[in-house]
Amino acid sequence: MEAGHSQSDPAVPPEARESSQTASHAQAADVAMIRVAPSLQSPHVINIGDLRLRAKRRLPRVVFNYVDGGADDEVTLRENCRVFQDVVLRPRQAVTASGADLRTRVLGTDLGFPALLAPIGYLRLIHPRGELDAARAAAAAGMGFIQSTISGHALEKTRAASSGPVGYQLYLVGGRAASEAAIERARVAGFSALYVTIDTPVAGLRERDFRGGMKELMGGSFASKLRFLPQFVLRPRWVAGFLRDGGLPKLENVVIPGEGPMQLIDVVGALARSRVTWDDFRWIRQAWPGPLVAKGVLTGDDARRAIDCGATGIVVSNHGGRQLDGASATLRALPEVVAAVAGQADVLMDGGIRRGSDIVKAICLGARAVLIGRAYVYGLAAAGQAGVTRALDILRADVERTLKLLGCPSIAALDGSYVDVPPGWPPSSAPR
Repeated sequence: MEAGHSQSDPAVPPEARESSQTASHAQAADVAMIRVAPSLQSPHVINIGDLRLRAKRRLPRVVFNYVDGGADDEVTLRENCRVFQDVVLRPRQAVTASGADLRTRVLGTDLGFPALLAPIGYLRLIHPRGELDAARAAAAAGMGFIQSTISGHALEKTRAASSGPVGYQLYLVGGRAASEAAIERARVAGFSALYVTIDTPVAGLRERDFRGGMKELMGGSFASKLRFLPQFVLRPRWVAGFLRDGGLPKLENVVIPGEGPMQLIDVVGALARSRVTWDDFRWIRQAWPGPLVAKGVLTGDDARRAIDCGATGIVVSNHGGRQLDGASATLRALPEVVAAVAGQADVLMDGGIRRGSDIVKAICLGARAVLIGRAYVYGLAAAGQAGVTRALDILRADVERTLKLLGCPSIAALDGSYVDVPPGWPPSSAPR
């Protein structure tokens, strides 16, 4: 594992080798912010909910349900958003707070905004440029981007598209041999951190996907796809982009020895074959030299166990409400995890972030930063990179305005004294 792949290594797709050679050129070209069309500005798009409606109008129903849905009755999905209403802000009035310093440091990397874009599978199905557009927009906003294993663009190509920090999220799809190759590719390409999802021993029952036919769209016969024809007729822009991109892409980052990149598969099948145990986590710690993050932690006990196994970061996550329905909302679980970690690792949180005030509340309760998922994917679905940029602009303006209204000068100054939490929650002033 010490040497990188050579230019002739068959485990690295030709597209990935070519993209790594042109990384410096792509990074230089992507520093400038993309212009956001007037149709994405106020009053047409004011908040993340407006971008969700635009995504719904652009995507076929089966694809939108994949983006928007959760497990079972979607109780946890809804609670992830609702629980922010239980945390009350405590502003400090008549103080000088003319500016707002949004900088933070996460896993040894400086960020201009306390958020990273969460790993989302099948982004290339949502928009042909998928990970590339999201990574560019994140870098321009001073944020990090995390690429999913279940992605259509080679990780080297994504790294080349971004001038900012990029992490890689690992599922053990394809077995250890394929995962070892992906870990080494990520290291050689310059990925800054490895995120290991630990909450998928099996896939949650995502009923919208079953009813809508996501499995048939991913891997069914031609006849099974005829049911989607009415949806496709109503979404010509998505269909045109999908066809220009060559249809269903392969999983460029899951290279099976002797076979090449894995065919795109449905999420249920993918997760069923990617269970991670703590023994696997220790093995990954040996294979990856950089920051290692356990994603999917909801209890203090699991947080301590992850640190014992070599984790340097923790993501408090319930998989966006897509795994165990009825599990705790992540904001409510956050203080317990922060207290258990006791400063031994950076704690991040995802789930339900739709407003800048949500980000502020999470940081007050001990998160170093948050992962943004659906909020940016709605923008990507609506308008590609311009849509992601608009989503991030909305959240940045929200956070800056919230800090000023709180009378707080910076992200670094936020703590538990700026919020009240319901009785029965763990203390909000645990060390960060």
